[in-house]
Amino acid sequence: MIIDFLLREHRNIDLLLVALQRELEIFEHGARPDYEVIRAIISYFEVYPEVYHHPQEDLIFSKLRTRDPDAAAIIGDLAHEHQEVIDRLHHFAQAIDAILADREILRQDVGNIVRDFILRERHHMMWEERDFFPAAVKALSAEDWTEIASARTDHGDLLFSETAEATSDALRAHILQLEQEAEAERSSVAFSSAMAGKPPDGAKADGP
Repeated sequence: MIIDFLLREHRNIDLLLVALQRELEIFEHGARPDYEVIRAIISYFEVYPEVYHHPQEDLIFSKLRTRDPDAAAIIGDLAHEHQEVIDRLHHFAQAIDAILADREILRQDVGNIVRDFILRERHHMMWEERDFFPAAVKALSAEDWTEIASARTDHGDLLFSETAEATSDALRAHILQLEQEAEAERSSVAFSSAMAGKPPDGAKADGP
């Protein structure tokens, strides 16, 4: 079922948020995070949720407004919620770009921006799972779900295409692999530093 597919995507998105939170903790302890991981996560959110995930949900919400306007009104403005997600992502990306370009920006401000992105993205998914998805399952017909499943993006791709899913899975797996490699490298440096009797590089600030 389409809702099951969207729920699985939420779990996958949360895996990336966990990886991002690890990098944020490193950043907030004054060490240098792996910006390759962070930029890859930003790229994922710029492509997959914006092009496929959110349009899927928008179609479902449009059907819900037709089938049960009262339920849709109680849920609220999903399009506005999705626009806020996009705005937070762009704000997040701009903060990281500022660091990488050595533009003046407070570390605390960057930390707050990234933390806000993580917390509010999780809150958004929780809100959808608690209120939106159950209302849609209750109100929409089998024909509605079939029509939604056959919808296409502006580029002509099916919103629920196997190609889109495979591409998303591959990109996410790549990002998580990068995070594992970064963790392994940091652990190795910490171990080597401990054996040498000196604090690891991560124990002191070494730039943003």
